[in-house]
This record gives sequence, structure tokens and C-alpha cells, in this order.
Amino acid sequence: MLNRLTDTLNFQGQALVLRSERQRLLASNIANADTPGYQARDFSFAQALTEATGGGLTRSTLQASQPGHIAAATGVRAEPNLLYATASQTNLDRNNVDMDRERAAFADNSVKYEATLRFINGNVRTMLDAIKGQ
Repeated sequence: MLNRLTDTLNFQGQALVLRSERQRLLASNIANADTPGYQARDFSFAQALTEATGGGLTRSTLQASQPGHIAAATGVRAEPNLLYATASQTNLDRNNVDMDRERAAFADNSVKYEATLRFINGNVRTMLDAIKGQ
């Protein structure tokens, strides 16, 4: 019974951590818009959430072939597969940050971060109401 109550909160918590990491990454891209040679980075949120919740093996999953090997990091603390953004236009300084794309992604991620917080708050309120018997 307790597992059912915490599974949703764990999932939303992992989603919140990944949204926060993506926001940091997008902010870094925006901050380096004028840095020569900077390559914008991003990651697939859906893929990272699937990996963080243990929803399948990925290409980056390490296999321990000997008993003494250290296991690879898993969960939300493991770094998601960072991808390089494709350049929408050529620049002389080889910087591929597209400010319009980055701002749109930043705003979209902000809205989704807020929605995740609201889901968590709603789940906690529902659990508290159930505990109180209301």
C-alpha cells in the first residue's frame, strides 16, 4: 500500500530533478551565446526520465563482467546523455546557440517545471486529506 503512495511522488520527484537539470543546461546555453566555439547542449527529457525510473536499458548501460567491478551510476543522479544542438545557421565563430530556440525551450521547460510542482503539491494534499479522513 505504501509503495503505491510513494511511487507517484518518486516519479514526480525524479521528473522535477531532471527539469531542474535541463533548466540549468538551457541557461548555460543562453549565457554562452556570445562565446566563440561554444556548442549548445541539451538532452531528451523523455529518454532521461525513462532511464532515471529504470524503464529499460540504454546504450550507455555498463555491464559488470567481474565481481569486483563498480556498478555504474543509475537514477536521477546519473548524467543524462547530453546531445549537441544542430546549427540553424552558420556562424563565423562556430557558436551554434540559437537564442530563439533556447528561449523557447527555456520557457517551455519553466512551464513544465511549474506543472510538475503542482502535481506534487496535489498528490501531497490528497494524501494528507486521506490521512485526516476528509
